[in-house]
Formats: sequence, C-alpha cells, structure tokens
Amino acid sequence: MPATTLSVIVPCRDAARHLPVALAAAQRNDDEGTEWLLVDDGSTDATPRLLAAFRPMRGRVRVLTMPEPSGVVAARAAALREAAGRYVTFVDADDWLAPGHLPAMVAAIRRLDVDFVRCDHLQVTGTRRSLRRVPEGRRDRPLPAHEGIGTRPGTLSAVDAPNLWAGVYDRRLADRGLLDVDPAIRTAEDRMTIWRLHLHADRFAVVDAPGYRYRREVAGSLTAIGDERQLHFFDAYEAVGRDLDADPALERFRPKLVRCVVDLVAHHEVSRARLHPLVHRRFRARARATLRGLPAPLVRQAVATLVPERVAALRGLA
Repeated sequence: MPATTLSVIVPCRDAARHLPVALAAAQRNDDEGTEWLLVDDGSTDATPRLLAAFRPMRGRVRVLTMPEPSGVVAARAAALREAAGRYVTFVDADDWLAPGHLPAMVAAIRRLDVDFVRCDHLQVTGTRRSLRRVPEGRRDRPLPAHEGIGTRPGTLSAVDAPNLWAGVYDRRLADRGLLDVDPAIRTAEDRMTIWRLHLHADRFAVVDAPGYRYRREVAGSLTAIGDERQLHFFDAYEAVGRDLDADPALERFRPKLVRCVVDLVAHHEVSRARLHPLVHRRFRARARATLRGLPAPLVRQAVATLVPERVAALRGLA
C-alpha cells in the first residue's frame, strides 16, 4: 500500500443537497497517496448514505461518525486525529474542487519546501463567479510566515484571507497544535487558525492555483445565520491576543490584530439586521467591552482606516 501523501478532511452535516457535486469533484482530485476522511456530524438527511457510497478511484476513504452533532471544529479535530497524510487539507461539504487542484497544491508545497501553501479561490454566489485573491503579490516563493501578517493596520495581508480550506498544511503543524481550535468556537475558527499559523510557523507561500470553489450564502451555513455563534469571533481573536501576550517579540503585530477586531465589529454592526434582537444586544455589550479593552491609540488608528459606513456604525456603539 503506498504511503499516504495527503489527508483530505470533509466535515458534513445535512449536506445531501451539495454532496454529489463535492464528491464528484473529489474523484477528479484523487490520487493513490490520498486519503479522504469524511465526517458525518449528526446528519438527519441522506448524507450518511452518500458518504458510504463514495469510492475513490485510486486513494482510500474512511467515514467517521460523530456521536452527536458537534460542529465543524470538533469534526475536523476528530478526523485530524485519524489522519495519516504527510500533508493535510480541508474541504467544506457544500463546496467543490476544480480537477487537479489538490495534486497541484501538493506539488507546490513539496517544490517550495514550506510549512503551508495558500491559494486564491473562486467565490460562487448563485450563478455569479468571482475570484478572491490572497492579499500577497509575491507568488510561488517561500516567505517568512510573519510576513503574511504585516504591521500596517490599513494594509491587507494574507491573514485577511482567513480560509483554512484554501491551503495545504504540513502535518507537523498539527503535531505542534497549530491546527487546534477550542470546539466551543463555532464561527471565526479559520481566522484564529490562519493567524496562529502566520505567528508560529516558519515559512509559507501563496501559489496561483485558484481551484477551490467556495459556495457562498448557503442556507444553514454559519455565514448565513444570526444566532449566538456569530459572537464567537470575539473568542477567536482573544485567543490570538493571548498568543501576542505570551511572546513580546510578537507585540509588533498588535496594531494589525486590533484593526482586524475593529473592522469585524463594525461589519457585524452594519449587518445587524441578520442578528436576532437578543443576540444583537449581547453583541453590542461585548463589542463595547472589547473595544474599551483594546489600546485606545491603536483603536483610533484602526478606525481611521475604515470606510465611512463602518466608522458610523462604530459611533453608534459608543
């Protein structure tokens, strides 16, 4: 049996509507060194049947079943504990991959000899397609992981593209705990993970391989709901802040972190109509406490970089 090169982790919950497309695309990305770890997270539709029927042409497949619905973080973690690949990646069950995307990403991480590679992706909204680029112009070359953060609050950098699925990661990062997330965090988990990778890994690269198809505004997805889970971005960024607190050498990234927090607070306030009224009240209370707890000069610096609509939203939180 060939050694496992890549472990592909696919968490699934009630994904039967989109799984046939995702699994057909998986067939076009299969290789003899690939293992597919498909996780059924308490589905009540036809998802278990579709997962059980999946047969890769060259690689191997395992279907894992969560004992109870636990969320994408816990589902990913359960599969990661079972993963045998030299590299690991993630695919959401309502998305799909262009033919040959994963082999191209594996070839890139090997060729560039980095801890992780990231890529652009195609965002799909209904019949519309738009390319979403990682904000890094230096392509196909190894870079220090820190350079994916940047220190200027108003300048976009790689951490502003917080999509874990748009990348392939050396398994050693998981062994170091850099892919671990508290399962209580149900949204913004990728923001935390991408930040921690850029803080603690050695080298990364961005490659021109936009083969991931991200399906936006899917009913029931965490980006489309307005319940208490939307507040978990506070917890995710607080975890990143603790990493900065623990290492004085990382303090230079505080302005960028504050800017990310301020911008996301403003975004949620602008989009408050999608939040349940009770959740919105809790959001406002936590937002005020969070903003008061950040260094005031850095908050002012961050606000100065925002568009007027978001500045006005922040004034409404005062």
